[in-house]
Amino acid sequence: TCSGIVPLRYRKDKISITDFGGVGDGRKVNTKAFRAAIYRIQHLKRRGGTLLYIPPGVFLTESFNLTSHMTLYLARGAVIRAVQDTWNWPLIDALPSYGRGRELPGGRYMSFIHGDGLRDVVITGQNGTIDGQGEVWWNMWRSRTLKFTRPNLIELKNSKEIIISNVIFQNSPFWNIHPVYCSDVVIHHVTILAPQDSPNTDGIDADSSFNVCIEDSYISTGDDLVAIKSGWDEYGIAYGRPSSNITIRRITGSSPFAGIAIGSETSGGIKNIVAEHITLFNMGVGVNIKTNIGRGGYIKNIRISNVYVENARYGIKLAGDTGDHPDAYYNPNALPIVKGIHIKNIWGVNVQNAGSIRGLKGSPFTGICLSEINLHGYRTWKCSDVIGTSLKVSPWPCSELRTTGG
Repeated sequence: TCSGIVPLRYRKDKISITDFGGVGDGRKVNTKAFRAAIYRIQHLKRRGGTLLYIPPGVFLTESFNLTSHMTLYLARGAVIRAVQDTWNWPLIDALPSYGRGRELPGGRYMSFIHGDGLRDVVITGQNGTIDGQGEVWWNMWRSRTLKFTRPNLIELKNSKEIIISNVIFQNSPFWNIHPVYCSDVVIHHVTILAPQDSPNTDGIDADSSFNVCIEDSYISTGDDLVAIKSGWDEYGIAYGRPSSNITIRRITGSSPFAGIAIGSETSGGIKNIVAEHITLFNMGVGVNIKTNIGRGGYIKNIRISNVYVENARYGIKLAGDTGDHPDAYYNPNALPIVKGIHIKNIWGVNVQNAGSIRGLKGSPFTGICLSEINLHGYRTWKCSDVIGTSLKVSPWPCSELRTTGG
């Protein structure tokens, strides 16, 4: 399990949002209360940190920043709900590894709950809810009236010793949980919900981060359930911050996109990833490793095992032609290196296409090892520019994955 990655601290000092004028009637906007409570935690610096208690009720608020050495604790029945006034939403700089907002040039809207340069932050409770009320943002995306990239529900940047557990995240405007340039992050026992047709509502996107553990969670959204990323084309190459030492375990969920995804933003490099005991229903793709020309970087030492997929378009997809570019300045000769991908013990029922593995002409995918894979599909494998091995794979894999033994 994830235990031991981040020490769980007992907070003797406890305050409630109601001490700062917070009212959970679903109407009053509590931005001042949240900012005042967090200001107090930041400036009093109580030994061992402080717990901010959110009692049952619906606490409407604008976006706010967390601080170090704090626990945001949502009681059973507590809801922290985002206001919907998109015109007033604060803007922040683009991430340096992306060079611009992910959706549109320029800056981006700040995440609903935000943290930058923090240490020892816990978001937990008794399965209270953080509600992004994202529909207004999804509709702006659909109608192409967005001015900047939509806000994530939670983003923690340049931070370490993070625990997120026992909270329901719902209706994020964009990605749900986004640790970026972080280390020592544990996300477990969370529930993440968004409609299947909600655009880009990825569940957990670990981005240019080190030592991350994601486990025991249920995710049903409109995009990839768990994705590992590390920067976008020339900006990600220049920033050079990989994602590494990431474990994903016991995730259940459904999505029209991927269950476990790597990429497509892989420019800082992605290595040492383990994903195991994953249960997926009604999926686009079970396991999707995706990158593109211009990305550069690498994807290596990836181990994925014990995945059950029921009702999917593809069981397994590895692709070198996926994802857009930030601008015209990417280097088309910056080809990613994909090697050492081990996929084992995959069982699929009602999978339309067993798999597709398409590397790049100038940079074939190598060391692709498939073993004990049973995808009861209608269509078989498609492969190009790939070198690897396979053992006990049904339906019969492509000739590029020369069969070893049995």
